[in-house]
Amino acid sequence: MTRTAFALATLILAAAPVAAADAPRLSLPIDCEPGKTCYVEDYVDADPGPGKRDFMCGLKSRDAHRGTDIVLLSFDAMTAGVDVLAAAPGVVAATRDGVPDQPVTPATRDSIKGRECGNAVRIDHGDGWQTLYCHMKSGSVQVRKGDQLERGAVLGEVGLSGLTNVPHVHIGMLKDGKVIDPFNPEDRNTCGTASGTGLWDSVLAYHRAGLFTAGFSTTVPGFDAVKSGAARAATARPDQPLVLYGHAFYAEPGDQLIFTAQGPEGQIFRQDITLDDPQAQLFRAFGRKAPAAGWPAGAYRGYVRLQRDQEVLALRHADITVAP
Repeated sequence: MTRTAFALATLILAAAPVAAADAPRLSLPIDCEPGKTCYVEDYVDADPGPGKRDFMCGLKSRDAHRGTDIVLLSFDAMTAGVDVLAAAPGVVAATRDGVPDQPVTPATRDSIKGRECGNAVRIDHGDGWQTLYCHMKSGSVQVRKGDQLERGAVLGEVGLSGLTNVPHVHIGMLKDGKVIDPFNPEDRNTCGTASGTGLWDSVLAYHRAGLFTAGFSTTVPGFDAVKSGAARAATARPDQPLVLYGHAFYAEPGDQLIFTAQGPEGQIFRQDITLDDPQAQLFRAFGRKAPAAGWPAGAYRGYVRLQRDQEVLALRHADITVAP
């Protein structure tokens, strides 16, 4: 890795947001349709302390998160190929490629130390403004340092490299090395009152509803076990039920939770649940008993999707292995 490429990691550790005068306008950094084939999952953490909050004082961030995460709706979409795009014109300042596409685990965490951004591109827009694009597919980066790019130029493809377990692009915005939230560039107190588009060319709708997690269990779990993580099962016997659960927050009446699961022989269930009177937090679960011959051995993946009027608000996936 070059010295310039090492700078990608240090940029992620930049300090708190600063005022954003004369910033470049941003287009969507991914070739997808928000609410249909992708959604915004996490925003810049606006909490300067150990907690977390997004620019609307909602729950859609993580402690010290320094960018905007736009997530695909499936691993199959990543495999098919979805382009990462330059959000504004500029010059390529640094690139990195060759980090494997693999979900992060405790066993792999040390191997990506200093490369949490994964395969990445950093673009200089002049006057101290830069954008950083993380987690691209290994081998897909197709620009080089010094390339002059137009808005919308293809940088690579969405991948699963670095510190991630879901296919997405993380776009970070920087001014003189300081993190800027493109939804709230002047770092104003916008709790529940934000209007306009920030630095985006078009509106990226904000919804406070989302999903904390999804998981598989071998029985219908209790809410305390869901919240603590105790309900999650990594393996199951062929004769045990497979139950998929989702833990949602701030859903509204009429929202839907859609449960799907697939195994080695294809889809094993789909269930759409309409939320008539949701609470601030809730969980729902759906599953199937094992067939008479038992579940085929192998890997199973489930998705829980939170949807409102056909618009995807959030999605979580879960994996379980049926032992032989």
